[in-house]
Amino acid sequence: MTTTEQEAPSAILLTDEAIAKVAMLLAEENEPELGLRVAVRPGGCSGFSYEMFFDAETAPDDRVVTFGSVTVRIDAASAPHLVGATLNYRDGLQDAGFSIDNPNAQRSCGCGQSFG
Repeated sequence: MTTTEQEAPSAILLTDEAIAKVAMLLAEENEPELGLRVAVRPGGCSGFSYEMFFDAETAPDDRVVTFGSVTVRIDAASAPHLVGATLNYRDGLQDAGFSIDNPNAQRSCGCGQSFG
């Protein structure tokens, strides 16, 4: 995995596969100001859940990380939960899609979208 991080060294990392997939999805949106917002919200079967969506707004306290053409925005409340986490993308018949490997998660559920 060769991941390049240009800002905020303790923020989430993206694998090359995740960068390529997010870049492709952003290009399809054809809105240059869009970036990927990664957030942690209370809820889910294990206490917290991940949210990922495209967002054009940057709040003053957002952590912003750039991977090539991909901008990732993380709100201040979510940032501590994502320190050292890695966003990956897998293509294939099983376990396809985005997943987050988070060393801060003490437990996670089978859905892969919730942790505690």
